[in-house]
Amino acid sequence: MTSAAERKQVYLVDGSSYIFRAFHALPPMTRSDGTPVNAVYGFTNMLTKLVEDTGAEYMAVLFDSARKTFRNEVYSEYKAHRPPPPDDLIPQFALIREATDACNLPSLEMPGFEADDLIATLARMAVEQEFDVTIVSSDKDLMQLVGAGVRMLDPMKNRVVGPQEVVERFGVEPGKVIDVQALAGDSTDNVPGVPGIGVKTAAQLIGEYGDLDALLARADEIRQPKRRQTLVDNAELARISRELVTLRNDVPVARGIEDFRLTPPDPGVLLPFLEKQNFRSILDKFRAALGDPAGPPSETSAPGDIPYELVQERRSLQAWVEDIEREGVVAIDTETTSLNPMRAELVGISMSLGDGRTCYVPVGHVAPVGAESPELNLGEGAAASGTPQQIPLREALDLLKPVLEDPGVLKIGHNIKYDIHVLARYGVDTAPVDDTMLLSYALDGGLCRGGATSRYGCREDVHST
Repeated sequence: MTSAAERKQVYLVDGSSYIFRAFHALPPMTRSDGTPVNAVYGFTNMLTKLVEDTGAEYMAVLFDSARKTFRNEVYSEYKAHRPPPPDDLIPQFALIREATDACNLPSLEMPGFEADDLIATLARMAVEQEFDVTIVSSDKDLMQLVGAGVRMLDPMKNRVVGPQEVVERFGVEPGKVIDVQALAGDSTDNVPGVPGIGVKTAAQLIGEYGDLDALLARADEIRQPKRRQTLVDNAELARISRELVTLRNDVPVARGIEDFRLTPPDPGVLLPFLEKQNFRSILDKFRAALGDPAGPPSETSAPGDIPYELVQERRSLQAWVEDIEREGVVAIDTETTSLNPMRAELVGISMSLGDGRTCYVPVGHVAPVGAESPELNLGEGAAASGTPQQIPLREALDLLKPVLEDPGVLKIGHNIKYDIHVLARYGVDTAPVDDTMLLSYALDGGLCRGGATSRYGCREDVHST
């Protein structure tokens, strides 16, 4: 028998859940021809980060192939109430498959089965071949698979899910999850269950009677008349629900676990794909990692070449406002006197445009006591006290207010909630906004601590959550 230290690890990724997570986590994005690509971008970024941070040697990405599966033959209303995918997501499904192939990541989907069934089947095969299995998903339905050699990694919470976590979620050990779900049902998938019985009650009943069959056979022993009658009347519905929630681990897949060994992507395939999607930041990362003879990174500049501007006059700020209106997007940050936005006084505003131009607008600077300000050009309009030349606060805000409140201009910030509160105290209702801190959590919430070696190279940086 292979020792724990010698056992190989395979990661089984719930690709379908990644798609929807990426779509809802990111704002709308389109490539140059107008095709929406926000889900493709988020999916590609999350998946490549997972490979880097885990140092995975084996991985498979599993997809749902269609909305109709064998479960619809068992129960025609299964998932029947789910709305169709958003219009902007539909054209991205094929691109996401293309992205997976471009990254040279093994993937699998089979008509008539859900991604969960493929995960269950591959997990069984892997354990039989003495692999350790990590299922990457936040889907509670997959918790029934947790056990010897199988764990889950919840990327939303950056948490490993083992038997104890399953007990915390369902009140029973993993082997009893199916029985609990059969009783409680699942409104998300339209699994009926037994009316009036939730997860907590279901766990109590299974804990007392052992399993669903024993419970239904002894339903007449239940003291509560209403619960007893409900179980008797809905016994067949409970059995149907059990069939719906039970993941198939016998799907006739044509590939073995060794087929999921990772190899580096082909630069001739991956880089052109990323270029076509206009994914500049991901493209630069892979150009550096894989080596690209085509030329320098697409959007980086030497630090000394970044055009910074100190805005100390009205006409300069007006020019910035006009540029922001043309661009339709601006990154902003406020400089204040306090970390508490309810007490903070505004000192200055930093802004940046997509072409890399960056400016700082001082509005509340004063010279240090007994010294001139070392940071700012005092200018001809500087006060005798050494306070730097700057646009008066109210005048600057009057210029910025229209563009910061313009619904056609997206404002981007890091922890922008703070900046919104600060500006609101001065009568500026900043909207619409995106927050890179929240986006980072959605995309990178599962980054590892410490360096990791991956097929993309050795990561020397240290990440923490």
